[in-house]
Amino acid sequence: MNQKRKNILNTNFTLFLLGRMVSDIGNSVQMMIMPLYIIDIGGSATTIGLFSFLSLLPALIIYPFAGVIGDRMNRKMIMVVTDWISAGVILALGLISYWRFMSIPLLLIVQAVISLLNGLFEPATRGMLPQLVDKEELTGCNSIVASMRSLSIMMGPVIGTILYAKFGITMVFMINGISFLLSGASEMMIQYIHVKPKRTEGAQGIVNDLMEGIQFIMKNRITRYMCYFFLVIYSVVQPIFSVILPLFFKINLQYSDTQYGYLQTIIILGSLVGSVVVGVWFGKEERITKPFTIGSGLLLGTMLLFSILLFPKSLDILGNDTMIYLVVLAGALGLFSLANIVISVPVQTYIQRETPDEYMSRVFSLVSMISRGGMPLGALAYGIVLEWIEIHWTVLMAAILMMVICKIFISLINNEDERRFL
Repeated sequence: MNQKRKNILNTNFTLFLLGRMVSDIGNSVQMMIMPLYIIDIGGSATTIGLFSFLSLLPALIIYPFAGVIGDRMNRKMIMVVTDWISAGVILALGLISYWRFMSIPLLLIVQAVISLLNGLFEPATRGMLPQLVDKEELTGCNSIVASMRSLSIMMGPVIGTILYAKFGITMVFMINGISFLLSGASEMMIQYIHVKPKRTEGAQGIVNDLMEGIQFIMKNRITRYMCYFFLVIYSVVQPIFSVILPLFFKINLQYSDTQYGYLQTIIILGSLVGSVVVGVWFGKEERITKPFTIGSGLLLGTMLLFSILLFPKSLDILGNDTMIYLVVLAGALGLFSLANIVISVPVQTYIQRETPDEYMSRVFSLVSMISRGGMPLGALAYGIVLEWIEIHWTVLMAAILMMVICKIFISLINNEDERRFL
């Protein structure tokens, strides 16, 4: 690749990062505040669980078709259009809030629309990145993307709590809407040439494309195993942050909303450190067994520590309003977030390396659909279960379940990884 071509790719990658970073900041500002806002306007654990459910389900439903669209149409334009429509919807929500017409049903409906747009956006983004950088640079670039995303999301809680405390929810919506406008503008400047593939048109063509993606995943055992692993793990882990944490913080602890923002910042800092660790330690690693095993062990250890911190006895010893408890809780959740990145980034790089470009969006959309398929049901289940079972027992049982799951999949992945290099 000549120097001119590299400069173009570097510029494109920078614009790609900038667009993601701006929208991630705005989105994290809103998503971090929403559980607190729902509680403040009279919502319950079930309401928060339903909100999280609707944040995920529409995207999962549209993922397979979004993958077909991403492989057939211009990926850049998909990203730009979905960002700008998202901006319009969220800015409209800001105006509705300003006019004091806001309601929980409206919030739930709008969140479903945003989730649907995100489902169209994500496969195009995942499919586009490998076209902007060389394959040998993918691990490093994925690490940079994860780092910038973590940095953006880390800024969100701090900005969000300040905006919400001083200006209310309307300003939160406005900032998020503007961030999507800026993201779309950055993506418009990416120099990207879409080569239209030869495809069978009509419904039969869509079915054929989906079947090709499914067959590719089923033939690659590591990709298939990872789909199953994340299907179960995400259904258990994701609600920890979207349902368990805000409820526990509001009901059992006596900290301010600003301190909740600091806690969220530490969680995202864990992701940022994790992405750096992956780039430094596993940047040249072709096998995924090592990061997968290390990440799974750390995930289990920190989840057990988190469950212990939820018990009333821990609150009696450390206090529910002390700095020491907040620091220990933040440290446990930060390591928890780090472990997730150590697992997910090498897996994403493996899939990008093993997947031909003509399948890229379809494979990532199907992997995302399967991997995240349990997340909405998990969030909804947590919301319902917590009406009957105390938080600490719920999380402890989830941690024990994860121990069994991780042991099974470490063995499966290790066997397949060894077979690849025989």
